[in-house]
Amino acid sequence: MNLEHLPRFPLAEFPTPVHFLKSFSAEGKGPAVLMKRDDLTSLGLGGNKTRKLEFLIGEALNQGCDTLVTAGGVQSNHCRLTAAAARKAGLACHLVLNGDPPEAPNGNLLLDRIFGAKIHFCLRQNRDKTLDRVAEDLSQKGQRPYVIPVGGSNSIGAVGYVHAMLELKNQMDQMEIRPDAVVFATSSGGTQAGLALGAKITGFKGQILGISIDQTKTGNAPFLPILTKIANDTSLRIEAGIQMDESDFSLNCDYLGAGYALPGDLELNAIRDLALNEGILLGPVYTARAMGGMMDLIRKGVFTKDQTLLFWHTGGTPELFAWADQCCRTFE
Repeated sequence: MNLEHLPRFPLAEFPTPVHFLKSFSAEGKGPAVLMKRDDLTSLGLGGNKTRKLEFLIGEALNQGCDTLVTAGGVQSNHCRLTAAAARKAGLACHLVLNGDPPEAPNGNLLLDRIFGAKIHFCLRQNRDKTLDRVAEDLSQKGQRPYVIPVGGSNSIGAVGYVHAMLELKNQMDQMEIRPDAVVFATSSGGTQAGLALGAKITGFKGQILGISIDQTKTGNAPFLPILTKIANDTSLRIEAGIQMDESDFSLNCDYLGAGYALPGDLELNAIRDLALNEGILLGPVYTARAMGGMMDLIRKGVFTKDQTLLFWHTGGTPELFAWADQCCRTFE
């Protein structure tokens, strides 16, 4: 398997810790809950995109590129970490953000500006075209842009989460733990594809459960074929010799709520409960929705008291500051 010889640019200190959430587990009266703390990666206030960006930036530098170009929402965690990673690697950064610029930048958008990213706002339906136009304009000016897909979710970025599953396997062996399920937020697909492939490689027998933030199993763009393609492209890249199919992915789409970036009671209650019991913060868009979904599954008896769950905290805490008013109303 060709994993250690791929281009890679170091951005954080690994392994990230695994913590037992003792008070939170007791409060939930269900399974023992562990947490893999990818919110503690040191770059730019942390998050899972750091793992992907190590390999994406490694590839960009290998190709002689001088500018990173990527896209996301106004409060994109991926864009915030791409901007931070660009600074560490000595690269320029352009971000295409779908949405209207707020009167005062806050949350991730504030950090984008602090990291010196050039920001291009657009309508959501124009995002892909704008991304291509920005890259073309940079090329015409003599720069060498490297375009990163939304979420860093392709066969290059997903390698970061194959590597992460190998990391977790070592930690599980050292800690003598065997989670019945690994639960996490899934959206653009790179994290879930990498973890599922990594589970196959390591022989992990538990469930790799992605709780969808905005994707569905049916409709115009069903998510399972996307996950399968990313995983198989990644398998080819690292020469794993593994062929994945749709049945290899566990996906729960029951907690989409009002839609993407529209947190409600599920998310806000999860933020409150984890904060009050463990002093750990969740982001309202991704990790709070996944944690809220996991808590509901525990209440429904899907996971039982004799099991052990590992929640993979993928970051997103800076999002909280963009929803300050809503959080304050909930937590009064």
